[in-house]
Amino acid sequence: MDWLTETRVPIGPWSKAAVTWMTTHGGWFFDAVSNGLSAIIDGILWCLQSPHPLVSVAVFTAFVWWYRRSYGVTAFTVLGLLLIINLGYWKETTETLALVLAATAVCMAIGIPVGIAAARREWLYAVLRPILDLMQTIPTFVYLIPALILFGLGMVPGLIATVIFAVPAPIRLTRLGIISTPGALKEAALAFGATPWQVLRKVELPYATPQIMAGLTQTIMLSLSMVVIAALVGANGLGVPVVRALNTVNIAKGFEAGLCIVILAIILDRMLRVPGHPPPKRALSFWKERL
Repeated sequence: MDWLTETRVPIGPWSKAAVTWMTTHGGWFFDAVSNGLSAIIDGILWCLQSPHPLVSVAVFTAFVWWYRRSYGVTAFTVLGLLLIINLGYWKETTETLALVLAATAVCMAIGIPVGIAAARREWLYAVLRPILDLMQTIPTFVYLIPALILFGLGMVPGLIATVIFAVPAPIRLTRLGIISTPGALKEAALAFGATPWQVLRKVELPYATPQIMAGLTQTIMLSLSMVVIAALVGANGLGVPVVRALNTVNIAKGFEAGLCIVILAIILDRMLRVPGHPPPKRALSFWKERL
């Protein structure tokens, strides 16, 4: 078996050379991306941290009630956020929420258009499938190293690593929702003279809304699972006390910070979860009016 290892495929040196080339010739680009993402995160943090914590809790609870109209979800939101404030982790929670919201926005901005394109072109999804598998299965620390080199310490490399890990979910689920649209519904739309853009906007996207929202919640959950890893590259948030608790074997601090992550995850999941229901009325009523 020695002959098999005498000449190694230089995958490692190739990767190092690629990262070196990017840092040499594309430093201006990565600096611009880092500054733009930092500005987005700072803007979200300003909105979350400028008001008094109780004011932020009241606004967030009002939004949850307006969006869900659920006494149970609203009550859990109030009690959960008040418990976070009581434990003294409000600042870390807002930093984690800012990172999650920014990563989710980037993932959905990429995932929905790519998922639509993959649903329309089978060859594209055939190319994307192994790439998406690789993005979700490769150990996070592998691509955290070049992200750290390209973007430096802070929230941005944690955001980039989170996006790489989470973006396959909205791509896959958006594609699933689009291809699940009944063919008869699309044929009826085309028969009445709809353009492909109208079919997408008024038939396929409304029909795929439950799957797209499932992709949104999955993205949020995957982003929260990256909180601790992002803390290893300088990202602020609830991952920092978890890492400190791990280094000092502080069970109390680790449990409190972990509980705050769980509370935040449950609130976001219950708020955005779409219960199973028939296709949205908009997709059907649009064509019923024309029949």
